[in-house]
Amino acid sequence: MRFLIVGDVVGKPGRKILADKLAVIKEELNIQGVIVNGENAAGGLGIVPEVCEEILSYGVDVITSGNHIWDKKEIVDYIDYQPRLIRPLNYPPEVPGRGWTVVEGKNKWIVVNMSGRVFMPALDCPFRKIEEEMENFKKITNLIFLDFHAEASSEKIAMGWFLDGKVSCVFGTHTHVATADERILPQGTAYITDIGMTGACDSVIGVEKEDILTKFLTQMPIKYRVAKDNVQLNGIVVEVDEITGRAVRISRLSIS
Repeated sequence: MRFLIVGDVVGKPGRKILADKLAVIKEELNIQGVIVNGENAAGGLGIVPEVCEEILSYGVDVITSGNHIWDKKEIVDYIDYQPRLIRPLNYPPEVPGRGWTVVEGKNKWIVVNMSGRVFMPALDCPFRKIEEEMENFKKITNLIFLDFHAEASSEKIAMGWFLDGKVSCVFGTHTHVATADERILPQGTAYITDIGMTGACDSVIGVEKEDILTKFLTQMPIKYRVAKDNVQLNGIVVEVDEITGRAVRISRLSIS
């Protein structure tokens, strides 16, 4: 099976290029599953029910998130009723929503969301948390994908090695800057530290350059605006053996 995994969608420019390009990408690359990180899809911070439904309508199977999942209060009640939108698994158990979901079809496959802890909110240990759930995942399928939403490259790389041979793919999100270290690890897990951003590249990680420069120069509070220039869709394409769950191929994708 071949999967398309799209990096953090930032605001309306990111949603528009996803809407415009997704169907063509799926047809040309013979994509059977689509995962999109959507935690910045509504105005650059958070996601709301209407935007979630919009993204799913493009042909997306699962929307992952991260530390901005609760930035829009409307999502708190909605997330319990939309199994295709997931939040980090290592939040406390009483938090709304779910940290993983199963996609049904010819072949079942699982998407897991996890948050890092280095320079991030102090959630439960992501390594121990996913290890606790691995037996349950394997009872369902060998096709398992982890969105590790984390700041530190070292933490992401460590997670890749920790899960090598246990999941099909570990892909990093959150920094909005694509890395060039995609590879198949020795035991068959596809890995990349960060899949990048779907949004305006003439920006500072999706925000208007002037806003960020003002913030750095003055340290005064400022309302960030979503940038609109030079929009790109960034992500990866991963090919996985349907039986073993081992990755066969991983490649970066960048479309203007």
